[in-house]
Amino acid sequence: MDFTLKIWRQENAAVKGKFVTYQINDISPDSSFLEMLDQLNESLIDKVQKPVCFDSDCREGICGACGLYINGRPHGPDDAITTCQLHMRKFKSGQTIVIEPWRAKPFPIIKDLVVDRSSFDKIIEAGGYVSVNTGGVPDANSIPIPKANADLAMDAAACIGCGACVAACKNASAMLFVSAKVAHLSLLPQGRVEAKERVRKMVDTMDELGFGNCTNTGACEAECPKEISLTNIARLNREYYAAKLS
Repeated sequence: MDFTLKIWRQENAAVKGKFVTYQINDISPDSSFLEMLDQLNESLIDKVQKPVCFDSDCREGICGACGLYINGRPHGPDDAITTCQLHMRKFKSGQTIVIEPWRAKPFPIIKDLVVDRSSFDKIIEAGGYVSVNTGGVPDANSIPIPKANADLAMDAAACIGCGACVAACKNASAMLFVSAKVAHLSLLPQGRVEAKERVRKMVDTMDELGFGNCTNTGACEAECPKEISLTNIARLNREYYAAKLS
């Protein structure tokens, strides 16, 4: 398969970036999108040109590092996948593929397709954890939890923090990410002890970092690779207003 790639190149956050066009040939339809970029970089290095910088780590859809905006969609033209799980057979040979970094003020560009997502880390540091003593693993496992709550908590905990929800949102809102982190702890008895303090700190930190407001358009849920539900945002709002009024 042969492709024309229009890739965003930017040396750092202080300089203007631009799209650069590359031709790449003989790509296997079974190659992943990142493997295709690896092949492009090998050819650029052979020509003594700078390779394209992009994030990746596990390449198994677990870590959330590989976020790219591909032909107008976070993670590309497929549902419930990360970029590393996208295969070139999803495209037609001869097609032009436009590749961009996440576009959001709280995700400043580091270089090319790499953005700084440490704002998510700051939100977690504000309260996305359980600090109270819940005992050892056997003690924690002995606490009865209704199956419905356990299932909802596990669904919310599936969030990998890739940032696709922010990239998809017209307001660059992080509400789906924050709500998933709040929900998976607030649904469990171990997390209820600090629930009010947690939701206040995480939402306030999210706002301070410059993420936009949620207007409930649902783009975040539609593009989430782990299919995190919008119902978590409703749960977050209930938790937040209850904490503010208490």
